[in-house]
Amino acid sequence: MSVSNCILWFNEVGLQHLAEVGGKNASLGEMYQQLAEQGVTVPYGFATTAQAFHDYLTANELQQPISDALGELAAGRQSLAASGHRIRDLIRAGAFSPEQREQITGAYLALCEQLQHPDMPVAVRSSATAEDLPQASFAGQQESFLNVRGADALLEACRECYASLYTDRAIAYREEQGFAHDQVALSVGVQQMVESAAAGVMFTLDTESGFPDIVLISAAWGLGETVVKGSVNPDRYMAYKPFLERPELNPVIESTVGSKLCKMRYALPADEGVGEHGRAEATVTVPTSADEQRRRVLSDSDVLQLARWAQLIERHYQRPMDIEWAQDTSGQLFIVQARPETIESQKDRSVLVSYKLTEQGKVLLEGSSVGSAIACGPVCVVETPNDVEHFPEGAILVTERTDPDWVPIMRRAAGIVTNSGGTTSHAAIVSRELKKPAIVGCGNATDLLHDGMEITISGADGATGKVYEGSLAFECETISLADLPATTTALMINAALPDGALQWWQLPVAGIGLTRIEFIISSQIRVHPMALVHPDKVKDPEVAKRIVDLHHGFAQPTDYFVDTLARSVAKIAASQYPRPVIVRMSDFKSNEYRGLLGGEFFELEEENPMLGFRGASRYYHPLYREGFQLECQAIRRAREDMGFDNIIVMIPFCRTPGEADQVLEAMAEAGLERGSAGLKVYVMCEIPSNVILADQFARRFDGFSIGSNDLTQLVLGIDRDSAVLKSLFDARDEAVKRMIEQVIRVAHEHGCKVGICGQAPSDHPEFAEFLVHCGIDSISLNPDSVARASVHVAAAESGDG
Repeated sequence: MSVSNCILWFNEVGLQHLAEVGGKNASLGEMYQQLAEQGVTVPYGFATTAQAFHDYLTANELQQPISDALGELAAGRQSLAASGHRIRDLIRAGAFSPEQREQITGAYLALCEQLQHPDMPVAVRSSATAEDLPQASFAGQQESFLNVRGADALLEACRECYASLYTDRAIAYREEQGFAHDQVALSVGVQQMVESAAAGVMFTLDTESGFPDIVLISAAWGLGETVVKGSVNPDRYMAYKPFLERPELNPVIESTVGSKLCKMRYALPADEGVGEHGRAEATVTVPTSADEQRRRVLSDSDVLQLARWAQLIERHYQRPMDIEWAQDTSGQLFIVQARPETIESQKDRSVLVSYKLTEQGKVLLEGSSVGSAIACGPVCVVETPNDVEHFPEGAILVTERTDPDWVPIMRRAAGIVTNSGGTTSHAAIVSRELKKPAIVGCGNATDLLHDGMEITISGADGATGKVYEGSLAFECETISLADLPATTTALMINAALPDGALQWWQLPVAGIGLTRIEFIISSQIRVHPMALVHPDKVKDPEVAKRIVDLHHGFAQPTDYFVDTLARSVAKIAASQYPRPVIVRMSDFKSNEYRGLLGGEFFELEEENPMLGFRGASRYYHPLYREGFQLECQAIRRAREDMGFDNIIVMIPFCRTPGEADQVLEAMAEAGLERGSAGLKVYVMCEIPSNVILADQFARRFDGFSIGSNDLTQLVLGIDRDSAVLKSLFDARDEAVKRMIEQVIRVAHEHGCKVGICGQAPSDHPEFAEFLVHCGIDSISLNPDSVARASVHVAAAESGDG
C-alpha cells in the first residue's frame, strides 16, 4: 500500500479494499492484478481514497451543513431537488488542501511519465463505497468525466465527482436502500483514457430472461457514454459461453446492427463550446455517417474475444457481471469497468412469471424490450425530468431517452417508452431495478404518441417490444417450478422466434419439439430466398432496393439469408442445449411465400395452397431447390460451425416415400446427410399416407412428429380454416385417434420415436390420457401450457386420468 493515505494505484488495490476506494476502483485494481496474466487488458491508473473525501469535507467544514440540508429534507421542509442542489454547491465551493493537491497532481504526472504521454487524457470516474455491490447497483448515480487533460482540470473533475455523491437520484436511492448518507464516501478513479473507436457494455447473462449461458454485448462507435446513457440504439451481439473454449467453433448466436445515429468523441479545437459549470467541453457528440450506421461495430472475432474476457471475469468474481469495454483506433480491446449484475441474478429462479396478451391490437411502434412484463396506461410525453410533481401516477412515460436523473418520474410511471437507447444502458438497468417495463429505441415515439392516448406496452415476446394502441387485456401467470409433476412422457415446448425461446430456459422440459423456420424467415429475414439467389429476376426497383438494403454488408445476397437463419436457429438451440431441438424446414404455402419481399416474382398462384406446392415437394423442385439449399447451409452452419449438434431436422408435408428420398438427396448435396455428424432427420406425420406407409417412412427417417391440425384436416376432409365447419374439426375424433394410434405402434416397431405438437393435450385431459396409453414418446406444447399439461400427463401415467 502507498505511503500516502490519499492515493492508491491499481496495482495496490483489490476487492479487499472496497472500503478504501469504492466498488468500481476496487474492481479495476482486482482485474488489473488478477486477470492481466490471462490476457484481460485494463488501462492503468490510480484512485483517491475514501479517507481523502472525508478529509476534504472536514477541511472545508462541510459535514454539518450537509447534515442540516439532509435534515431539512427528512423533515419535509425542503424538496429533494433543493437539498441536493444546496449540498452539491457546498462541495463545489470547497478547496483541496495543499497536501491533497500535491498528491493527486503528483500521481497524475507520474502516470503521464510512466505511459510516456505528457498531459495525457484520463477518464475520471466516481466510485462510491456502497457502489457496485452484489445486492445494490447505484448504476449511473455519480458522475464520470472523459478526456480530462492537465492537473488543474483533473482537480476540478475530482471536485465534481465528490459533489455527485449527492445527486438527487443518489440521495433517494441511498434512503430507499437503507444506506446512511454519512457512512458512504467517494473515491475517484483516474484511468488512462482509451480514445475509443468503439465501445459498449456487456453482461454475462441475458438481461431480459436471466439465461446464464450467454454473453450479451452492446456496441456503438466512439466513446461508450452513448451506450451507457442510452442516446443511441447500439449493435447487439450474443455469444454462447459453453462453446467459447472450443477454438474451432464460432458461437456468436446473434448479430443485430443498430441505427447508431450519433457518436461521442474527443473535442477538437474547432468544436469550441462551454459545458456545465463553465468548463470547456472535453467531448462532443456528432452524427455518424451513413456507412457507420449500417456497418457492424464488432467482427465475430472481436465479439468472441470480449465474450471470453467476460467469462474470465465472471469466473473470477463467481457471479454474473456487468462490464464496460472499449476498442481503440488500432483495434485493441480494453476492459474499463466491471461490476456485479444486480437484477436478473437476484431473482427467485424457483418460480417463473409470464405475461400474455389476451386480445389483439394495432401495433404502433416496436423497440427493444426491457423486462418481459405488460403495462397499460395513458401517455405522458415529458421532455425533462424536472417536473416530477405534475407527472400522473400510473401513466406511461414517453421521452427521448432516460438516464438515472429520471428515477423519480420512472417510479410514478406504469411503463416507459423512449426514442433511443439499448437494453444495456443505465436507464435499462434502473427500469429493471424498479420493475418497470420499458420499450426503448422506438425511434419516433415522441412524435407518434401524444398526451392522454391510451396504449399498451409489451415485452412478453422477447427482445422486440411492442407498443399497441388502446388498453389491451392481458394475464400474468406465476408457475412454481417445484410444483410441476415429473412425467415419463417427455414434455417439450414449441418455439417460434429466437428471442422468445430464451425466456423459457427455466422450464424443466426435455427440449424443443417444434421450431418453425418460416417464422424466422418472415419476421427476421423478410426476403424470399430465391430473390437473393436470383436478384436479377426482381423487376420492381423499389422492392429490389429494399432487398439490397437488407443484405447490405454481406459479401453475397445469399450470405444474408444463411447467416441470419443460422444464428437464429442456433440461438433457439442454445436455449436448451444439449437437449434436442427439432427444427422444421420451411412450410410456407405459395400465397405466404408471395408475401415475402420479391416473392411475387417466384411463386405460383394456386387455387388451394393448403394442398398445393408446399413442404417437401418444394425442396427438390427447380422452382425452390436453390432456396432449400440455403436453408440446409444455415442448419449445417448452426450444427457444425457454431456447435449446436442438438439440432434435429424435420421435413414437413412429405407425401410419399419416393419424395422422402428426393429430399434426403437434396439435403446431402448441401452437406446435411442423415447419420453424418450425428444428424437425425424426422418427418412430420400430417398426411394419411404417412400413417398408411409408416413402415416405409420409418426406414428413411429417425422419428415422426404428429401434426394434429393437418392430419385432422386430411382425415376428416375439413378445411382447418373453415368457420362453418369449425365444430366438426376435432383431433379427438375417433378416425384421427385411430390414425395416431397406428403410427405410434408401427413407428415403435421400427425403432422410431414419435411426438406430437399441439395444444389438445393441455386443453383436453382425456386426449392426454389417450396419447399416454398409446405410448407417445413426447408431447410438444406452447410454453405457457406446460404446467397445465404436465398435470394431465402425470395423472394419465399414474392411472388417475
